[in-house]
Amino acid sequence: MARYILRRLVFMIITLFIIATLTFFLMKLLPGSPLKAEGKLSESQQEIVMEKYGLNDPIPVQYIDYMTGLVQGDLGVSFHFDNTPVTDILKNRMGPSMILGGQALVFGTVAGILLGLIAAIYHNGWLDYLSTIVAVLGTSIPSFIFAGLLQWFLANEWDLFPVALWGSYQHTILPTIALAIFPLATAARFTRTEMLDVLGSDYITTARAKGINEPSIIFRHGLRNSLIPIITVIGPMAVSLMTGTLVIEKIFAVPGIGEQFVSSIEVLDYPTIMGTTLLFAFLFTAIVLITDILYVIIDPRIRLTGGES
Repeated sequence: MARYILRRLVFMIITLFIIATLTFFLMKLLPGSPLKAEGKLSESQQEIVMEKYGLNDPIPVQYIDYMTGLVQGDLGVSFHFDNTPVTDILKNRMGPSMILGGQALVFGTVAGILLGLIAAIYHNGWLDYLSTIVAVLGTSIPSFIFAGLLQWFLANEWDLFPVALWGSYQHTILPTIALAIFPLATAARFTRTEMLDVLGSDYITTARAKGINEPSIIFRHGLRNSLIPIITVIGPMAVSLMTGTLVIEKIFAVPGIGEQFVSSIEVLDYPTIMGTTLLFAFLFTAIVLITDILYVIIDPRIRLTGGES
């Protein structure tokens, strides 16, 4: 296990290096200037600031300077947010995104697994059809549509929750629900499919013939063997939830990483864009590694070091 994790960590570093390189050069292809986006500086002032940040240097020189700082843990300073270090911006913005993403992931996954489990148990019944409708709606309708509906009915019409902004726990409920719709639908769909396949297996028939009670068959034998494909889907999806969906944070005025990322793109704040992209990439590769380790916990027959079951 330790050897496997070490090898994957090396691959993570290589992956992050490639992503940083591609993002840097692609970002330089964006039209416009990060200083002209504000429209507040004269031509001479822009030249002074661009010289200060090294934006007048050749692109290969800028790349080497950035990667040198990156190796030392320096993500640079923001061009537009009072020269604040990018690491400080990400730290301050991480909290709201983590809260929303964590709540949405737990609620969506648990509710989706229960919904898919009920649909599989009552196959071809009205509960099964209801689960299918929820799964189809959740995966086909964008989350910002649900966000708008939640704001209109639960906040505007019924006055149950705040419409937007960030302050108390009540402010987290509507964006959490909006974010949880997609993982809920995905988990329900995969759980139903896998459970139907597992419940039709020979070993389940044998267990029933031995007189094992139905709850034990469903939860101990059926659900556990259905979790591996679900984890495969939920793992990468956790990254977008934990970092906050860009549109949802913008709609609910949540001061998270997603909202910051959108604002940085609008003003071409290169260091903040780079830092946020690298954070997303790191979280994604870390989640993939954690997902592989969870395979072994759920099914000990899987061996990571040998690459074979």
